[in-house]
Amino acid sequence: MAATVLYIKNMVCDRCIKVVTQILQDAHLPVGAVYLGKAVVNAELTEAQKQEIEKRLQQDGFALITDKKLRLLEAIKHAAIDWVQQGKMKTTPVNFSTFLSETLNKDYHYLSNLFSENENMTIEHYLMLQKIEKIKELLSYGEMSISEIAEEMGYSSVAHLSGQFKRMTGFTPSQFRKLKDHHRKPLDRVGDSYVE
Repeated sequence: MAATVLYIKNMVCDRCIKVVTQILQDAHLPVGAVYLGKAVVNAELTEAQKQEIEKRLQQDGFALITDKKLRLLEAIKHAAIDWVQQGKMKTTPVNFSTFLSETLNKDYHYLSNLFSENENMTIEHYLMLQKIEKIKELLSYGEMSISEIAEEMGYSSVAHLSGQFKRMTGFTPSQFRKLKDHHRKPLDRVGDSYVE
């Protein structure tokens, strides 16, 4: 039986997987599996079915990706989100560039150049922005000390975390924790309108 792989933009969390799964089930499609950024349907889809899926996905803020470069860019972003949000930076015995290269089965320099040309920032900067959003999340929960957050996020010291956080947000971690509005961005919007 032929399967169709759908590449989907703006999937950034487990809830997104549930929503996309539901969209496909509501369209009465045989869902094989749904991951961040893609879904496998155990059937060959017609163009009309793809257009219908596209319409349903757009209603929930998603979009089908047909361009190969855009798919690869989205895969890079998903790997960075996964690295930070799932704590792979602590559990994976390699650095992010090796992880990314192995995950996508592509040369890191190629991925880095592609990302920089299309996103107006480096992969490293995008990864740092993801870390800053995770730090904001941890600070807003108020359950961990700043030193515990520094260790959790792989910083060599509290001073290193504090310096980078202040440069990126304008606040020290302590100041940010006291704010009523924590100015967090949705993960799929991290890096939007960034200009180096």
